[in-house]
Amino acid sequence: MQRFFYAVGLPICQGYGLTEAAPVISSNVPHDVVFGSSGKPVKDLEIKILDENGNDMPTGKKGEIVIKGDNVMLGYWSNPTATAESLKDGWLHTGDMGYMAKNGFLYVLGRFKSLLIGNDGEKYSPEGIEEAIVDQSPFIQQIMLYNNQNTYTVGMVVPDMEAINRELKNRGIEKGSDEAARAAIEIIQKEINEYKKGGKYEGEFPERWLPATVAVLPEAFTTDNKMLNATMKMVRDRVTAYFAKELEFLYTSGAKNIINEMNIEAMKKWMK
Repeated sequence: MQRFFYAVGLPICQGYGLTEAAPVISSNVPHDVVFGSSGKPVKDLEIKILDENGNDMPTGKKGEIVIKGDNVMLGYWSNPTATAESLKDGWLHTGDMGYMAKNGFLYVLGRFKSLLIGNDGEKYSPEGIEEAIVDQSPFIQQIMLYNNQNTYTVGMVVPDMEAINRELKNRGIEKGSDEAARAAIEIIQKEINEYKKGGKYEGEFPERWLPATVAVLPEAFTTDNKMLNATMKMVRDRVTAYFAKELEFLYTSGAKNIINEMNIEAMKKWMK
């Protein structure tokens, strides 16, 4: 996106910050831009990258972004517990994963709470994959990826029924039938497969972080059911708790075939 806007003469400078840091931590500037980075830290701000044990990480190694400076808050109002968790010896622990490059630019990789964690301990931020799938697929309205030290990643999908129903109508498939439910599920699988070997977006993301099994959810993520927060971001812990049954099923042999009873029943609910 940055390359596109620069090409049409509309430079965009990506930055990074938190309300707790009033709110700027780093930014690219028009005369010094590295695409994909969040720029260089602002003047008079200290920054370091720490591992899970609080040790400093060398340049190029990822860990938690921790900052210190006059822009850092004194604490959360009337919440000493949250303050103690975030502020330690004047250092603000952001909860974000990133790394510093040799050129002094900061790269932000995602929230630690949302990371996919493989069975070998490797970590990966799912937001980029989720956003790409939603943006590039007309048939998927929402998706959340999950992997907590498992052998493979799974996906929980909310279908875009308006687009799916149009496609089924074009195919001459009667809405609400078993055939329609199965065809709709196959449409979703085809969209996921576009990111795997042989697909249109092959190589865009490491395949181990793409969903090996997929659950069609019977309900969307909304602010009403508390699965979206006030800024419309997924509350992942809430999603995994609410759809615990679906999540457990995704790690069984029955989920290997996306055309399964759980997905068919969920899709039928959408078609009513």
